[in-house]
Amino acid sequence: MNDDSRAIAEDYPYEVGDHAAQETAVRTVPLTPPSIPDYLQDTYWWAYLHPKSFWFFEREWVVNLILWGNMHKLTRAVLDEMDLQPNSSVLQVACVYGDFSNRLASHLGQTQSRLNVVDVAPIQISNIEKKLAAHDNVSIHLQDSTCMSFPNDSFEETVVFFLLHEQPEAARRKTVAEAIRVTRPGGRVIFVDYHGPKRSNPMRYVMKPILTLLEPFAMDLWREELPAFMPAEIKAEQLSSKFYFGGLYQKVVLKL
Repeated sequence: MNDDSRAIAEDYPYEVGDHAAQETAVRTVPLTPPSIPDYLQDTYWWAYLHPKSFWFFEREWVVNLILWGNMHKLTRAVLDEMDLQPNSSVLQVACVYGDFSNRLASHLGQTQSRLNVVDVAPIQISNIEKKLAAHDNVSIHLQDSTCMSFPNDSFEETVVFFLLHEQPEAARRKTVAEAIRVTRPGGRVIFVDYHGPKRSNPMRYVMKPILTLLEPFAMDLWREELPAFMPAEIKAEQLSSKFYFGGLYQKVVLKL
């Protein structure tokens, strides 16, 4: 198992509190903050809403362990997919534990491009503001992925990294539709998530009970291909897919 980076230090200040004055990430808060969705409160409170969750999950080696040593590979798969002109704008839908967002912000900085991150949980917003404070090309937005307030065609590229498996089908379809709506024609939406592995992959029999217990909505992505949750007008020729770790993970790129 690879531990490609422990870029988040063990003494990272995981507690959520007042923001330091020197932080450079820009925060945008809607006039009426979104409510926490029921599925997040009921199913994932322990992973995303409990203050002590950051102490455990905000370590790259922990995320890498959860993904069976594939965190660096899957992060790299997103970065390698980026094909941006200078001064572009990219959206990351939902916060991601580990060093994914730091790497994405650094990568975008090479082309003077900007990273926008949305999340529905204020506690996640506070955490990522701390985590990305060293970057001056980041904006943080408190929004629900199923009904974002950005205008149509706001971003050159949008990234949805391991979010869809955490949402029930109705919310998942809305998130996908919103990601498409806010991405400009000629741009791309990059999805990375779970996928039903090959029957010959022994991880199929390890992960099925784990996901069924802890992440029940993930099994939808085993039963259906991810494009099945996209709007009907999306055509097969707009899509390309790549699979990792015996099919357990997938990257789907939608060209608009």
